[in-house]
Amino acid sequence: MSAQSFDVVVIGAGPGGYVAAIRAAQLGLKTAIVEREHMGGICLNWGCIPTKALLRSADVFHLMHRAKEFGLSAQSLGFDLDAVVARSRAVSKQLNQGIGHLMKKNKIAVFMGSAKIAKAGQVVVTSDKGSETLNAKNIVLATGARARELPGLEADGDRVWTYKHALTPKRMPKKLLVIGSGAIGIEFASFYNTMGADTTVVEVMDRVLPVEDAEISAFAKKQFEKQGMKIMEKTMVKQLDRAADKVVAHIETGGQVTQQEFDTVISAVGIVGNVENLGLESLGVKIDRTHVVVDEYCRTGVTGLYAIGDIAGAPWLAHKASHEGMMVAEHIAGKTVHPIKPNTIAGCTYCHPQVASVGLTEAKAKEAGYDVKVGRFPFIGNGKAIALGEAEGLVKTVFDAKTGELLGAHMIGAEVTEMIQGYVIGRQLETTEEDLMHTVFPHPTLSEMMHESVLDAYGRAVHM
Repeated sequence: MSAQSFDVVVIGAGPGGYVAAIRAAQLGLKTAIVEREHMGGICLNWGCIPTKALLRSADVFHLMHRAKEFGLSAQSLGFDLDAVVARSRAVSKQLNQGIGHLMKKNKIAVFMGSAKIAKAGQVVVTSDKGSETLNAKNIVLATGARARELPGLEADGDRVWTYKHALTPKRMPKKLLVIGSGAIGIEFASFYNTMGADTTVVEVMDRVLPVEDAEISAFAKKQFEKQGMKIMEKTMVKQLDRAADKVVAHIETGGQVTQQEFDTVISAVGIVGNVENLGLESLGVKIDRTHVVVDEYCRTGVTGLYAIGDIAGAPWLAHKASHEGMMVAEHIAGKTVHPIKPNTIAGCTYCHPQVASVGLTEAKAKEAGYDVKVGRFPFIGNGKAIALGEAEGLVKTVFDAKTGELLGAHMIGAEVTEMIQGYVIGRQLETTEEDLMHTVFPHPTLSEMMHESVLDAYGRAVHM
Protein backbone atom coordinates (compact mmCIF):
# COMPACT_ATOMS: atom_id res chain seq x y z
CA MET A 1 0.00 0.00 0.00
CA SER A 2 1.36 3.44 -0.87
CA ALA A 3 2.27 5.76 1.98
CA GLN A 4 -0.13 8.57 2.95
CA SER A 5 1.27 12.05 3.52
CA PHE A 6 0.28 14.55 6.21
CA ASP A 7 1.36 17.92 7.53
CA VAL A 8 1.07 16.63 11.09
CA VAL A 9 0.96 13.12 12.58
CA VAL A 10 0.14 12.97 16.29
CA ILE A 11 1.08 9.80 18.20
CA GLY A 12 -1.30 9.29 21.12
CA ALA A 13 -4.92 10.43 21.47
CA GLY A 14 -4.98 11.53 25.10
CA PRO A 15 -5.78 15.09 26.22
CA GLY A 16 -2.52 16.32 24.70
CA GLY A 17 -2.67 14.44 21.42
CA TYR A 18 -6.31 14.81 20.44
CA VAL A 19 -6.28 18.55 21.26
CA ALA A 20 -3.08 19.02 19.20
CA ALA A 21 -4.76 17.22 16.28
CA ILE A 22 -7.94 19.32 16.49
CA ARG A 23 -6.02 22.61 16.65
CA ALA A 24 -3.78 21.56 13.74
CA ALA A 25 -6.85 20.68 11.66
CA GLN A 26 -8.53 23.99 12.58
CA LEU A 27 -5.43 25.77 11.24
CA GLY A 28 -5.79 24.02 7.88
CA LEU A 29 -3.09 21.39 8.35
CA LYS A 30 -3.69 17.88 6.99
CA THR A 31 -3.67 15.88 10.20
CA ALA A 32 -3.58 12.24 11.33
CA ILE A 33 -3.67 10.75 14.82
CA VAL A 34 -2.46 7.32 15.90
CA GLU A 35 -3.83 5.60 19.02
CA ARG A 36 -3.08 2.04 20.16
CA GLU A 37 -5.88 1.66 22.70
CA HIS A 38 -8.52 4.26 23.62
CA MET A 39 -9.46 7.64 22.18
CA GLY A 40 -9.07 10.08 25.07
CA GLY A 41 -6.09 8.23 26.54
CA ILE A 42 -5.55 7.45 30.21
CA CYS A 43 -7.11 10.71 31.42
CA LEU A 44 -10.49 10.09 29.94
CA ASN A 45 -10.61 6.29 30.19
CA TRP A 46 -8.54 5.39 33.25
CA GLY A 47 -7.63 8.62 35.03
CA CYS A 48 -9.09 12.07 35.57
CA ILE A 49 -12.65 11.41 34.42
CA PRO A 50 -13.58 7.97 35.85
CA THR A 51 -11.96 8.79 39.20
CA LYS A 52 -14.10 11.94 39.45
CA ALA A 53 -17.20 9.86 38.73
CA LEU A 54 -16.27 7.44 41.56
CA LEU A 55 -15.50 10.33 43.91
CA ARG A 56 -18.87 11.91 43.11
CA SER A 57 -20.55 8.69 44.30
CA ALA A 58 -18.45 8.85 47.48
CA ASP A 59 -19.43 12.52 48.03
CA VAL A 60 -23.12 11.70 47.73
CA PHE A 61 -22.72 8.70 50.05
CA HIS A 62 -20.90 10.91 52.57
CA LEU A 63 -23.73 13.47 52.44
CA MET A 64 -26.38 10.75 52.85
CA HIS A 65 -24.79 9.89 56.20
CA ARG A 66 -25.07 13.55 57.20
CA ALA A 67 -28.77 13.82 56.28
CA LYS A 68 -29.83 14.54 59.87
CA GLU A 69 -27.66 17.71 59.98
CA PHE A 70 -29.73 19.12 57.12
CA GLY A 71 -33.11 18.25 58.65
CA LEU A 72 -33.49 15.23 56.38
CA SER A 73 -33.92 11.54 57.09
CA ALA A 74 -32.36 8.63 55.23
CA GLN A 75 -32.66 5.00 56.28
CA SER A 76 -30.94 1.77 55.23
CA LEU A 77 -27.97 3.48 53.64
CA GLY A 78 -25.86 1.30 51.41
CA PHE A 79 -24.21 1.03 48.03
CA ASP A 80 -23.76 -1.33 45.11
CA LEU A 81 -20.05 -1.21 44.18
CA ASP A 82 -20.68 -2.74 40.76
CA ALA A 83 -23.26 -0.03 39.99
CA VAL A 84 -20.91 2.72 41.21
CA VAL A 85 -18.18 1.37 38.91
CA ALA A 86 -20.64 0.90 36.01
CA ARG A 87 -21.63 4.59 36.24
CA SER A 88 -17.97 5.61 36.19
CA ARG A 89 -17.30 3.46 33.11
CA ALA A 90 -20.41 4.84 31.35
CA VAL A 91 -19.19 8.41 31.88
CA SER A 92 -15.82 7.49 30.31
CA LYS A 93 -17.49 5.69 27.41
CA GLN A 94 -19.69 8.69 26.61
CA LEU A 95 -16.66 10.99 26.45
CA ASN A 96 -14.57 8.46 24.52
CA GLN A 97 -17.26 8.38 21.83
CA GLY A 98 -17.30 12.18 21.86
CA ILE A 99 -13.59 12.26 20.92
CA GLY A 100 -14.31 10.01 17.94
CA HIS A 101 -17.01 12.46 16.83
CA LEU A 102 -14.59 15.41 17.15
CA MET A 103 -12.04 13.60 14.97
CA LYS A 104 -14.66 13.11 12.23
CA LYS A 105 -15.94 16.67 12.53
CA ASN A 106 -12.43 18.05 12.07
CA LYS A 107 -11.59 15.60 9.23
CA ILE A 108 -8.68 14.08 11.12
CA ALA A 109 -7.50 10.68 9.84
CA VAL A 110 -7.54 8.17 12.72
CA PHE A 111 -5.22 5.14 12.72
CA MET A 112 -5.69 2.56 15.50
CA GLY A 113 -2.45 0.73 16.17
CA SER A 114 1.08 1.05 17.55
CA ALA A 115 3.29 3.76 16.06
CA LYS A 116 7.01 3.71 15.44
CA ILE A 117 9.05 6.48 13.87
CA ALA A 118 10.95 4.57 11.19
CA LYS A 119 13.04 7.63 10.28
CA ALA A 120 12.66 11.39 10.50
CA GLY A 121 9.31 12.32 8.96
CA GLN A 122 7.97 8.76 8.69
CA VAL A 123 5.62 6.89 11.04
CA VAL A 124 4.78 3.21 10.64
CA VAL A 125 1.48 2.13 12.25
CA THR A 126 1.10 -1.56 13.06
CA SER A 127 -2.19 -3.24 13.99
CA ASP A 128 -3.59 -6.74 13.66
CA LYS A 129 -4.65 -5.74 10.13
CA GLY A 130 -1.03 -5.13 9.07
CA SER A 131 1.04 -1.97 8.82
CA GLU A 132 0.71 1.42 7.15
CA THR A 133 3.29 4.13 6.47
CA LEU A 134 2.50 7.78 7.14
CA ASN A 135 4.81 10.48 5.86
CA ALA A 136 4.73 13.60 8.01
CA LYS A 137 6.35 17.02 7.86
CA ASN A 138 5.79 17.23 11.61
CA ILE A 139 5.35 14.55 14.27
CA VAL A 140 3.93 15.21 17.74
CA LEU A 141 4.69 12.63 20.45
CA ALA A 142 1.86 12.49 22.98
CA THR A 143 2.26 8.92 24.22
CA GLY A 144 1.67 9.73 27.90
CA ALA A 145 2.83 7.70 30.87
CA ARG A 146 1.95 4.67 32.96
CA ALA A 147 2.11 3.74 36.64
CA ARG A 148 5.59 3.33 38.09
CA GLU A 149 6.09 -0.12 39.63
CA LEU A 150 8.67 -0.55 42.36
CA PRO A 151 10.55 -3.88 42.62
CA GLY A 152 8.70 -6.24 44.96
CA LEU A 153 5.62 -3.99 45.04
CA GLU A 154 4.40 -4.81 41.52
CA ALA A 155 0.66 -5.05 40.96
CA ASP A 156 -0.92 -8.46 40.37
CA GLY A 157 -4.53 -7.28 39.96
CA ASP A 158 -5.66 -9.53 42.78
CA ARG A 159 -4.29 -8.30 46.10
CA VAL A 160 -2.02 -5.51 44.79
CA TRP A 161 -3.63 -2.94 42.48
CA THR A 162 -2.61 -0.05 40.22
CA TYR A 163 -5.08 2.74 39.43
CA LYS A 164 -6.63 0.58 36.68
CA HIS A 165 -7.54 -2.22 39.09
CA ALA A 166 -8.74 0.34 41.64
CA LEU A 167 -11.14 1.79 39.04
CA THR A 168 -12.70 -1.60 38.28
CA PRO A 169 -12.45 -3.43 41.62
CA LYS A 170 -13.47 -7.09 41.88
CA ARG A 171 -14.39 -6.52 45.51
CA MET A 172 -14.68 -3.81 48.13
CA PRO A 173 -11.44 -3.69 50.19
CA LYS A 174 -11.94 -4.13 53.94
CA LYS A 175 -8.43 -3.21 55.03
CA LEU A 176 -6.60 -1.10 52.46
CA LEU A 177 -3.00 0.10 52.19
CA VAL A 178 -2.31 2.96 49.78
CA ILE A 179 1.38 3.47 48.91
CA GLY A 180 1.95 7.11 47.90
CA SER A 181 -0.01 10.22 48.87
CA GLY A 182 0.20 12.26 45.68
CA ALA A 183 -3.03 13.13 43.86
CA ILE A 184 -3.70 9.58 42.58
CA GLY A 185 -3.02 7.82 45.90
CA ILE A 186 -4.96 10.26 48.03
CA GLU A 187 -7.99 10.29 45.70
CA PHE A 188 -8.28 6.49 45.87
CA ALA A 189 -7.69 6.56 49.63
CA SER A 190 -10.47 9.16 49.93
CA PHE A 191 -12.90 7.12 47.79
CA TYR A 192 -12.38 3.76 49.49
CA ASN A 193 -12.22 5.26 52.99
CA THR A 194 -15.56 7.05 52.43
CA MET A 195 -17.09 3.82 51.14
CA GLY A 196 -16.06 2.05 54.37
CA ALA A 197 -12.57 0.59 53.91
CA ASP A 198 -10.19 0.78 56.87
CA THR A 199 -7.53 2.84 55.04
CA THR A 200 -3.82 3.40 55.74
CA VAL A 201 -1.73 5.77 53.59
CA VAL A 202 2.07 5.48 53.52
CA GLU A 203 4.16 8.40 52.24
CA VAL A 204 7.96 8.37 51.91
CA MET A 205 8.20 12.19 52.14
CA ASP A 206 7.71 14.12 55.37
CA ARG A 207 4.06 14.98 54.63
CA VAL A 208 1.01 13.93 52.63
CA LEU A 209 0.38 15.70 49.32
CA PRO A 210 4.10 16.62 49.32
CA VAL A 211 3.94 19.05 46.36
CA GLU A 212 1.40 21.24 48.17
CA ASP A 213 2.08 24.09 50.59
CA ALA A 214 3.10 22.67 53.99
CA GLU A 215 0.16 24.36 55.75
CA ILE A 216 -2.32 22.80 53.31
CA SER A 217 -0.70 19.36 53.76
CA ALA A 218 -1.00 19.65 57.55
CA PHE A 219 -4.65 20.72 57.28
CA ALA A 220 -5.37 17.82 54.88
CA LYS A 221 -3.74 15.30 57.21
CA LYS A 222 -5.96 16.43 60.12
CA GLN A 223 -9.09 16.10 57.99
CA PHE A 224 -8.11 12.66 56.67
CA GLU A 225 -7.39 11.43 60.19
CA LYS A 226 -10.73 12.83 61.39
CA GLN A 227 -12.33 10.66 58.68
CA GLY A 228 -10.60 7.58 60.11
CA MET A 229 -7.62 7.28 57.76
CA LYS A 230 -4.24 6.33 59.18
CA ILE A 231 -1.48 8.52 57.73
CA MET A 232 2.14 7.34 57.96
CA GLU A 233 4.74 9.91 56.83
CA LYS A 234 8.52 9.44 56.35
CA THR A 235 7.61 5.80 55.85
CA MET A 236 8.47 3.15 53.25
CA VAL A 237 6.94 -0.17 52.28
CA LYS A 238 9.98 -2.44 51.99
CA GLN A 239 8.30 -5.70 51.03
CA LEU A 240 4.89 -7.29 50.36
CA ASP A 241 4.29 -10.95 51.29
CA ARG A 242 1.32 -12.11 49.26
CA ALA A 243 -1.10 -14.87 50.23
CA ALA A 244 -4.41 -15.99 48.71
CA ASP A 245 -6.48 -13.84 51.06
CA LYS A 246 -4.10 -11.18 52.38
CA VAL A 247 -0.90 -9.17 51.95
CA VAL A 248 1.61 -8.68 54.76
CA ALA A 249 3.37 -5.34 54.32
CA HIS A 250 6.79 -4.71 55.85
CA ILE A 251 6.60 -1.02 56.76
CA GLU A 252 9.65 0.98 57.86
CA THR A 253 9.35 4.17 59.91
CA GLY A 254 12.36 5.77 61.59
CA GLY A 255 14.50 2.67 61.10
CA GLN A 256 11.90 0.37 62.69
CA VAL A 257 10.18 -2.25 60.50
CA THR A 258 6.72 -3.49 61.47
CA GLN A 259 4.51 -6.00 59.70
CA GLN A 260 0.87 -5.20 59.01
CA GLU A 261 -1.84 -7.25 57.30
CA PHE A 262 -4.11 -5.87 54.57
CA ASP A 263 -6.51 -7.49 52.13
CA THR A 264 -5.73 -4.94 49.38
CA VAL A 265 -2.82 -2.68 48.44
CA ILE A 266 -2.96 0.20 45.93
CA SER A 267 0.42 1.31 44.59
CA ALA A 268 0.51 4.98 43.52
CA VAL A 269 4.20 5.82 43.53
CA GLY A 270 4.44 8.00 40.44
CA ILE A 271 4.62 7.47 36.70
CA VAL A 272 7.07 6.60 33.93
CA GLY A 273 6.89 7.98 30.40
CA ASN A 274 5.90 5.74 27.48
CA VAL A 275 9.14 6.22 25.51
CA GLU A 276 9.82 2.63 24.48
CA ASN A 277 9.45 1.09 21.00
CA LEU A 278 8.95 4.45 19.27
CA GLY A 279 12.30 4.52 17.49
CA LEU A 280 13.45 7.55 19.50
CA GLU A 281 16.98 6.31 20.26
CA SER A 282 17.93 5.92 16.58
CA LEU A 283 16.70 9.48 15.90
CA GLY A 284 18.97 10.86 18.62
CA VAL A 285 16.14 12.05 20.89
CA LYS A 286 17.38 12.78 24.43
CA ILE A 287 15.58 10.85 27.17
CA ASP A 288 16.04 11.69 30.85
CA ARG A 289 14.50 9.35 33.45
CA THR A 290 11.84 8.06 31.00
CA HIS A 291 10.89 11.53 29.78
CA VAL A 292 11.74 13.19 26.47
CA VAL A 293 13.88 16.31 26.88
CA VAL A 294 12.26 19.31 25.17
CA ASP A 295 12.73 23.07 25.03
CA GLU A 296 10.08 25.62 26.07
CA TYR A 297 8.28 25.12 22.73
CA CYS A 298 8.17 21.32 23.19
CA ARG A 299 10.80 20.77 20.46
CA THR A 300 12.94 17.67 20.87
CA GLY A 301 15.98 18.94 18.95
CA VAL A 302 15.10 16.66 16.01
CA THR A 303 13.65 18.80 13.21
CA GLY A 304 9.87 18.49 12.99
CA LEU A 305 9.59 16.31 16.10
CA TYR A 306 7.76 17.60 19.19
CA ALA A 307 6.82 15.99 22.52
CA ILE A 308 3.95 17.14 24.74
CA GLY A 309 2.17 16.12 27.94
CA ASP A 310 3.33 13.50 30.41
CA ILE A 311 6.08 12.16 28.12
CA ALA A 312 7.65 15.65 28.15
CA GLY A 313 7.88 15.85 31.95
CA ALA A 314 6.27 17.57 34.91
CA PRO A 315 3.78 18.80 35.82
CA TRP A 316 1.93 15.60 34.82
CA LEU A 317 -1.46 17.18 34.28
CA ALA A 318 -4.02 16.77 31.50
CA HIS A 319 -4.62 20.51 31.14
CA LYS A 320 -0.88 21.13 30.72
CA ALA A 321 -0.83 18.49 27.94
CA SER A 322 -3.82 20.07 26.16
CA HIS A 323 -2.34 23.54 26.28
CA GLU A 324 1.01 22.27 24.99
CA GLY A 325 -0.89 20.52 22.18
CA MET A 326 -2.48 23.80 21.12
CA MET A 327 0.82 25.67 21.37
CA VAL A 328 2.65 23.10 19.23
CA ALA A 329 -0.08 23.05 16.57
CA GLU A 330 0.08 26.84 16.34
CA HIS A 331 3.89 26.79 16.24
CA ILE A 332 3.79 24.29 13.34
CA ALA A 333 1.29 26.54 11.54
CA GLY A 334 3.70 29.48 11.85
CA LYS A 335 1.79 31.42 14.50
CA THR A 336 3.49 33.41 17.25
CA VAL A 337 3.18 31.37 20.44
CA HIS A 338 4.05 31.85 24.11
CA PRO A 339 5.82 29.11 26.06
CA ILE A 340 3.85 27.58 28.93
CA LYS A 341 5.21 28.44 32.37
CA PRO A 342 4.77 25.56 34.85
CA ASN A 343 4.08 28.08 37.66
CA THR A 344 0.92 29.25 35.88
CA ILE A 345 -0.62 25.77 35.86
CA ALA A 346 -3.00 24.85 38.67
CA GLY A 347 -2.97 21.46 40.36
CA CYS A 348 -6.24 19.98 41.65
CA THR A 349 -6.81 16.97 43.92
CA TYR A 350 -10.38 15.73 44.34
CA CYS A 351 -10.11 14.08 47.72
CA HIS A 352 -12.42 15.11 50.56
CA PRO A 353 -11.77 17.97 51.27
CA GLN A 354 -10.60 19.11 47.84
CA VAL A 355 -7.13 20.65 47.38
CA ALA A 356 -6.08 23.16 44.69
CA SER A 357 -3.06 25.36 44.14
CA VAL A 358 -1.18 27.50 41.65
CA GLY A 359 2.26 29.11 41.71
CA LEU A 360 4.81 29.08 44.51
CA THR A 361 4.26 27.71 47.99
CA GLU A 362 5.24 30.00 50.87
CA ALA A 363 8.45 27.99 51.41
CA LYS A 364 9.40 28.00 47.69
CA ALA A 365 8.76 31.76 47.44
CA LYS A 366 11.10 32.39 50.38
CA GLU A 367 13.68 30.00 48.90
CA ALA A 368 13.53 32.01 45.67
CA GLY A 369 14.51 35.09 47.65
CA TYR A 370 11.15 36.86 47.84
CA ASP A 371 10.12 38.93 50.83
CA VAL A 372 6.53 37.65 51.16
CA LYS A 373 3.21 38.78 52.54
CA VAL A 374 0.89 35.85 53.32
CA GLY A 375 -2.89 36.00 53.74
CA ARG A 376 -5.24 33.32 55.06
CA PHE A 377 -8.97 32.98 55.41
CA PRO A 378 -10.77 30.01 57.00
CA PHE A 379 -14.00 28.51 55.65
CA ILE A 380 -15.55 28.90 59.11
CA GLY A 381 -15.68 32.68 58.50
CA ASN A 382 -17.70 32.34 55.27
CA GLY A 383 -21.52 32.35 55.25
CA LYS A 384 -21.91 30.17 52.15
CA ALA A 385 -19.52 27.53 53.55
CA ILE A 386 -21.49 27.36 56.80
CA ALA A 387 -24.81 27.17 54.91
CA LEU A 388 -23.42 24.31 52.80
CA GLY A 389 -22.28 22.48 55.95
CA GLU A 390 -18.68 22.68 54.67
CA ALA A 391 -16.99 24.87 57.28
CA GLU A 392 -13.62 23.04 57.23
CA GLY A 393 -11.14 24.66 54.88
CA LEU A 394 -8.59 27.37 54.22
CA VAL A 395 -7.61 29.80 51.47
CA LYS A 396 -4.00 30.99 51.52
CA THR A 397 -2.37 33.60 49.28
CA VAL A 398 1.32 34.49 48.91
CA PHE A 399 2.40 37.91 47.58
CA ASP A 400 5.69 39.58 46.76
CA ALA A 401 5.90 42.28 49.47
CA LYS A 402 7.82 44.62 47.13
CA THR A 403 5.62 44.53 44.01
CA GLY A 404 2.29 43.08 45.17
CA GLU A 405 2.59 40.25 42.60
CA LEU A 406 0.48 37.20 43.44
CA LEU A 407 3.17 34.52 43.71
CA GLY A 408 0.95 31.60 44.73
CA ALA A 409 -2.46 30.54 46.00
CA HIS A 410 -3.27 27.40 47.98
CA MET A 411 -6.68 26.12 49.04
CA ILE A 412 -8.31 23.23 50.81
CA GLY A 413 -12.07 22.77 51.23
CA ALA A 414 -15.32 22.41 49.31
CA GLU A 415 -15.20 23.28 45.59
CA VAL A 416 -11.69 24.76 45.67
CA THR A 417 -10.89 22.93 42.42
CA GLU A 418 -13.40 25.26 40.73
CA MET A 419 -12.35 28.39 42.67
CA ILE A 420 -8.61 28.15 41.91
CA GLN A 421 -9.16 29.34 38.34
CA GLY A 422 -9.84 32.86 39.64
CA TYR A 423 -6.28 33.06 40.90
CA VAL A 424 -4.94 31.36 37.75
CA ILE A 425 -6.50 34.10 35.60
CA GLY A 426 -5.17 36.70 38.04
CA ARG A 427 -1.62 35.38 37.64
CA GLN A 428 -1.97 35.18 33.85
CA LEU A 429 -3.03 38.84 33.77
CA GLU A 430 -0.14 39.73 36.11
CA THR A 431 -2.51 41.01 38.73
CA THR A 432 -1.40 42.71 41.94
CA GLU A 433 -2.96 42.72 45.41
CA GLU A 434 -4.52 46.09 44.56
CA ASP A 435 -6.41 44.70 41.55
CA LEU A 436 -7.72 41.82 43.64
CA MET A 437 -8.72 44.09 46.52
CA HIS A 438 -10.69 46.32 44.13
CA THR A 439 -12.49 43.34 42.56
CA VAL A 440 -16.10 42.94 43.76
CA PHE A 441 -16.81 39.30 44.64
CA PRO A 442 -20.47 38.19 44.68
CA HIS A 443 -22.19 37.36 47.98
CA PRO A 444 -22.90 34.79 49.31
CA THR A 445 -20.21 32.69 47.61
CA LEU A 446 -17.23 30.62 48.61
CA SER A 447 -15.16 32.86 46.31
CA GLU A 448 -15.48 35.72 48.80
CA MET A 449 -12.83 33.90 50.84
CA MET A 450 -10.40 34.51 47.98
CA HIS A 451 -10.95 38.24 48.45
CA GLU A 452 -10.62 38.02 52.23
CA SER A 453 -7.37 36.06 51.98
CA VAL A 454 -5.88 38.84 49.83
CA LEU A 455 -7.11 41.47 52.32
CA ASP A 456 -5.61 39.46 55.17
CA ALA A 457 -2.15 39.49 53.55
CA TYR A 458 -2.25 43.25 53.97
CA GLY A 459 -3.86 43.34 57.41
CA ARG A 460 -7.29 44.30 56.07
CA ALA A 461 -9.44 41.15 56.46
CA VAL A 462 -13.00 42.10 57.42
CA HIS A 463 -14.67 38.88 58.57
CA MET A 464 -11.92 37.52 60.78
